[in-house]
Amino acid sequence: MVTEVPDLGDLERDVMELVWKHGPVTADTVREALPRNSKDSTVRTVLKRLERKGLVSHTVEGRTYLFKASIPRKTLAARAVKRIVDRFCQGSVDDVLVGMADAKMLDRDQLAALIERLDQEEKP
Repeated sequence: MVTEVPDLGDLERDVMELVWKHGPVTADTVREALPRNSKDSTVRTVLKRLERKGLVSHTVEGRTYLFKASIPRKTLAARAVKRIVDRFCQGSVDDVLVGMADAKMLDRDQLAALIERLDQEEKP
């Protein structure tokens, strides 16, 4: 299981988006869905790298590899944010949220919705 957030190149991120959206997928399905023309060998190499990084896994059906995400998008995103919080804000989530509000990335309605969601999760 992935505990660290691996660095991803642009093509790796594009492939992960496709796997999250459509998975389980074949390498051919990924190649056809990519916005840029990529060789079959390139796509297969990217999928293998993502598998080594613990982000995808595969099963074999007949002679076909089916790839699926090993980690949900939200989980990976949360770990990436935690990495930023730890590296740039000495672990202070408050600093990140205030910075997001200052940069107009987060407004009162979004904060209220988040508080409501947290309140709902606390109820038995």
